[in-house]
Amino acid sequence: MSSSNPVQFRTVEVADAQALCDIYNREVEGSRVTLDLVPRTLADQITWIEQHLGVYPALVAVSNDRVVGFASVSPYRIRPGYSTTVEDSIYIDPAFQGKGIGKKLLTNVLELAKRHGFHTCIARVAADHTASINLHKSLGYNEIGIEREVGRKFGKWIDIMLLQLLFEH
Repeated sequence: MSSSNPVQFRTVEVADAQALCDIYNREVEGSRVTLDLVPRTLADQITWIEQHLGVYPALVAVSNDRVVGFASVSPYRIRPGYSTTVEDSIYIDPAFQGKGIGKKLLTNVLELAKRHGFHTCIARVAADHTASINLHKSLGYNEIGIEREVGRKFGKWIDIMLLQLLFEH
């Protein structure tokens, strides 16, 4: 990433499905940042993209015509009373982490969520994932609690930290 090849941000497209699969499935298979245990298929990813082309936005970061990360908001819970609350997700290709891309992606997707009328955003982060916790806190999220040993992956219990951002309208 150089100044002559800046990272660009845009709405996700169906054509991005394979790149998103590659980024996400690397985390499914090799980390505890997602509690998914089975990699997404291309069809799964296309369905996911289609669900994020409306009120629940998803954005991608692109460098040299290559998708290097994505962020989204999704419904927090299915009951109607939660309809003004969303949950965020963000994944960055490891080669592009630590370059500020995640912060810009998350900032942009949160701005869209706010414009779409959502009131608050929840982040559910593995409690030992310091980079993600720091990213969220740098954008104004507050820690609201820890869910102890609610996940299990690679033979280890996982605590989940809950963080919340209230949008100012």
